[in-house]
Amino acid sequence: MERLKLSRIVIVEGKYDKIRLEGLIEGTILTTDGFRIYRDKSRLRMLRELALKRGAAVVTDSDQAGFQLRGFLRSVLRGADLVQVYIPQLAGKEKRKRAPGAEGLLGVEGMALPLLEELFRRAGALDPPGVQRQEAGLKITREDFYQDGFSGGPDAARRREALLKHLGLPNHLSAKALLEVINSLIAYPEYRSFADSLSGPQE
Repeated sequence: MERLKLSRIVIVEGKYDKIRLEGLIEGTILTTDGFRIYRDKSRLRMLRELALKRGAAVVTDSDQAGFQLRGFLRSVLRGADLVQVYIPQLAGKEKRKRAPGAEGLLGVEGMALPLLEELFRRAGALDPPGVQRQEAGLKITREDFYQDGFSGGPDAARRREALLKHLGLPNHLSAKALLEVINSLIAYPEYRSFADSLSGPQE
């Protein structure tokens, strides 16, 4: 199956939902880590900033907890181009789980990819034909991160923390997640300028 290109960010509950959607979507997929998002002000700021800039699609499970989280995000992301992708209430259990959830319903991770594609299309979450939003200029790559010491080196964690602080992003974002988000927030010249500013004597 050819993956769908989405300009808007996609917000899901957990990592297994994200893994599932990565088989369908070529774009930025971010997690709330369940109800942890309620207390994570820095992650909320990041989600709001990205949603206001690019639009967002919210995809949560069809159980009560999923709808509660969906309502919370609707409030937080007020003013953004927000699309709600609703998951049908299908009884079942994901393969990795020993027992069904409290309400006995399949979550996002248990949905078949063709069904998910149809749900995204029906919700209007996909970019209109021929209207893919193009990011201007160079992209920040994994190779840039490695060469600039943000990954794979002895000082990578400290340098990445400085970059996260500079951008006002949550300090627990991994290098992979940071790379995904940073291309949505700043242009290459700003990244280059900051990376170069860290190249002097280390503290």
